[in-house]
Amino acid sequence: MKRPAYQPILITDAPRSQDDQLTSRQKRYVLMMCVRVACLIVGAILVGAEAPMLWLWLPLAGLGMILIPWLAVLLANDRPPKDKHRLGGRLRPRDSQESPPMSLAAEERPHKVIDAEQ
Repeated sequence: MKRPAYQPILITDAPRSQDDQLTSRQKRYVLMMCVRVACLIVGAILVGAEAPMLWLWLPLAGLGMILIPWLAVLLANDRPPKDKHRLGGRLRPRDSQESPPMSLAAEERPHKVIDAEQ
């Protein structure tokens, strides 16, 4: 029987550690909260300075203050999707991948009869 060739696992195939993922999500959250604070400060400055086109800039800053926290929480809780197992398609024999196994029809299968009177 021919032995399959050994394929080394590359370090690039390894997923990021959970600590690295958590750190990057925390940094993204803090950055988005800083943008929210900037929207709040810009809105306050625009109102205090009575800037032209206040009717446009103030709702944009308010929209940023409302949407950014929601998005920040969603992205902070989001984890990368799990990869499919690398050996998922390699463990089955070749001929089983090409044609599905034959199954017995309902009439051909042996069935057990449960009778309460016995």
